[in-house]
Amino acid sequence: MIHHLSLAARDPQRVATAIAAIWRGQALPFPPVASGSWVAMAGDARSTTIEVYPFGSELRPTDGPADARAETNPAAPAFTATHAAIASPLTEAEVFALAARQGWLAKYCKRAGKFGVIEFWLEDRVLIEVLTAEMQAEYVGFVTPENFRAAFAA
Repeated sequence: MIHHLSLAARDPQRVATAIAAIWRGQALPFPPVASGSWVAMAGDARSTTIEVYPFGSELRPTDGPADARAETNPAAPAFTATHAAIASPLTEAEVFALAARQGWLAKYCKRAGKFGVIEFWLEDRVLIEVLTAEMQAEYVGFVTPENFRAAFAA
């Protein structure tokens, strides 16, 4: 079970606010690890949260029991393999309208021909796969160890 994850954005407040809107949740400042960070909170029973750090932030381990620290990498790549699939109570039309208001790319895709997602590209560079209620049912119905073995055995 994932309770939170983090990503970096050029405008952490804007990105956290958009993610919070996908969940009908809240966005709040989150300064403990990196100054200028924000969090999107779903407000659900699992306290699902996405931490949004300033672009270029890299989490680094520290000695002993101290918390990890954030350092800025001025040569950070624009794109990343890191992404998340998140459930949303919004309809497809509401998700696409939110992306349009932000001026960000969003498109419907059918993964492996089995389940749909809306690729919601935060700042046109970080992928969040948004799943509406129908898409969540498809995802849960397909994404099992048994189905993966059968589908990707080749």
